[in-house]
Amino acid sequence: MSPSQTIDVGRVIDSGRTNARQMTLLILCGLCLVLDGFDVQSIGYVAPALIHAWGVPKAAMGPVFGASLFGLMVGALGLSLLADRIGRRPVIIGATFAFGCLMLATAGATSIQTLLALRFVTGLALGCIMPNAMSLAGEFSAARFRVTSMMLVSCGFTFGAAAGGFVSAALIPAFGWPSVFIAGGILPLCLAIAMVFALPESIQFLVLKQRVTGRMREKVVGWLRDFDPSLPIDADTRFAVAEQAHGGVPVAALFSRGRAAFTVLLWIVNFMNLINLYFLSNWLPTLIHDAGYDTRTAVLVGTTLQVGGVIGTVLLGRMIEKLGFVRVLVCSFALACVSIALIGQTAHALWLLGAVVFVAGFCIVGGQPAINAFAGIGYPTDLRATGIGWSLGIGRIGSVVGPVVAGQLIAWNWSTPSLFFAAAVPALASAVLMVLLGRATPRAENAGSIREAMHASH
Repeated sequence: MSPSQTIDVGRVIDSGRTNARQMTLLILCGLCLVLDGFDVQSIGYVAPALIHAWGVPKAAMGPVFGASLFGLMVGALGLSLLADRIGRRPVIIGATFAFGCLMLATAGATSIQTLLALRFVTGLALGCIMPNAMSLAGEFSAARFRVTSMMLVSCGFTFGAAAGGFVSAALIPAFGWPSVFIAGGILPLCLAIAMVFALPESIQFLVLKQRVTGRMREKVVGWLRDFDPSLPIDADTRFAVAEQAHGGVPVAALFSRGRAAFTVLLWIVNFMNLINLYFLSNWLPTLIHDAGYDTRTAVLVGTTLQVGGVIGTVLLGRMIEKLGFVRVLVCSFALACVSIALIGQTAHALWLLGAVVFVAGFCIVGGQPAINAFAGIGYPTDLRATGIGWSLGIGRIGSVVGPVVAGQLIAWNWSTPSLFFAAAVPALASAVLMVLLGRATPRAENAGSIREAMHASH
């Protein structure tokens, strides 16, 4: 290699060996999403105890659930744009510090109004965690296992939501509902400190933004040699990526170069799936409690949803590698439609209820990381955080609509079976939309990766 030769950093990563720095990044991003999932879901787990402690009606929690999810939406839309300009690392570290402090503040809330405000602001910070963690995971992984890495990291969110159920079931009876928020605040602060010292920035992002100079160049050289120790890099070596930077407004670029149909359909699928995910996550413990079960059992049934999601993420990821995104997700959402409708019919038998909730979690909660990974491979480096963030952000309109509408339907005295029959409709819509998404292959510069991911659907 001549001293002035250019190195394609993407090729180095794609063909490089698995290394300790890469695994550290994946672990840190995974842990960040574990705490993200714990904190997002925490309000659903504490709701029955909080309703009892404050003596408020169940319907009063609908706006609180909605405020939290509205904050997540705004954070995903706004801070994902920021990350594609200043970098993934500073945004994810700053957001982790912020939501840790805000969770501690939530433990001291004394009214619905205060809780509503704190959950909205916490949601702003939480909203940008998923897009940036998945972007970093994908950009530090070789092409041969990039989708798997992104889905496993994304699985941290579901694992955190499930672990939060077990933690809440243990903490609330012993220490009261504020203890859940105290635990959910201390842990992210510790993780943020660890990320300051150990989390690298995306190499592709730095090269694309022409920020590989001075001390940062030394870091990039070290990171690249982790993938290939034999790289003969000197002061004259140049770095490049096989992409072009996009000028103008990043959101507008999501609709250029043949991406429009892919983007719109992906947004709608996210919207439909997150209606169900957050309706089930937020209201399931309360509805099960109303069916005659104690608080601990209600929380554990809600946790079964998340456990199903963790197992679903792992198994769906393996299926997608063999069959493609579209075939797997069409079947998953169709099965979700049936299982959600059955939840309201099985409350009389705890074992049967648990089985149906598990299947719903497998398909709905487990399907969400697959949608996120699909977005991650669908956009180039300088649009990736924006693409994932806006897909999630638009989808989170559904996450706001689902719990709030459910709260209103509960206030109108809808029966539990009727609520779950209504919730089955978005799952059916997701299955149909995935068929259409399979035909909306972008004519973008990275369309090959999308066609490869959807190979089984054509």
